[in-house]
Amino acid sequence: MRTKPYYSIRTGKNPLAAQFDLSTLRDLFRTLFAHFEHEGYFQEALGYHCVERGFVAGRLGHDLAGTLLLELRKRNLTPIETTIDAYSEDDLFDIIEFLYEHCSKPEERYYHSYGDCGWHCGTFKREPGRIEFRDRVNKVLALYENGYELSAEGEILGLADAGLEGLFEAPLPSIDPDNIDARVAAARTKFRRYRASMDERRDAVRDLVDVLEYLRPKLRSVLTKADEAELFNIANNFGIRHHRSDQRTDYDKPIFYSWLFYYYLATIHASVRLLQRVPKK
Repeated sequence: MRTKPYYSIRTGKNPLAAQFDLSTLRDLFRTLFAHFEHEGYFQEALGYHCVERGFVAGRLGHDLAGTLLLELRKRNLTPIETTIDAYSEDDLFDIIEFLYEHCSKPEERYYHSYGDCGWHCGTFKREPGRIEFRDRVNKVLALYENGYELSAEGEILGLADAGLEGLFEAPLPSIDPDNIDARVAAARTKFRRYRASMDERRDAVRDLVDVLEYLRPKLRSVLTKADEAELFNIANNFGIRHHRSDQRTDYDKPIFYSWLFYYYLATIHASVRLLQRVPKK
């Protein structure tokens, strides 16, 4: 399968080579949705139309518009194929998360040929359907603006900064699942969450510093006292944690918080690996 981009993209002559705008994203998602709907991936939850039986309800019942109003607190989002042109970015991302939640792959189906009705599906498997949907959606989301992805937990997140993707994806050696692994994973999600505020990003940085604080007693066995103290200097003196009048806060927060987040994430990875080398008594 071809991996190189085609000529106009490769040479930078294509206006969509760098990123998609919202209109293009809507068009591409409409095509993607039509594919999964045609193959029956939404029939278990959303139901389907039959030329002989009319609408056959799925797990969510007969009123999809009511379900969307209840779950998304929004009107006029269905039928998706005909209303998608009016979707805002928030609307589209809400629908993507909703469909991921209610996607399942048909295991048994037959083609109803009368009137070219289409596939009627019986049994379903949820996880394979969600994996396929997420994989296809992420190929599109990655090219929208600065890049997004749909996480396995069903949240749309911003992609890691270019060149730092490996730091997000690198597995953290597990030495304490509850106090380290789970807290680092939660901080990563908080920092990358769609439209995360500056307060949320600062909190994500602080969460990582708290993990280092938890590790601090053990780090004294592998770091000098000065090095150990230096790990907390920026967080303590630049308004990340504590709340003192002498702290520095006059900086470009989007840039500074991104730098700090990657700095502390990398520091946790290094710290855990250093601690792993300490001989057990």
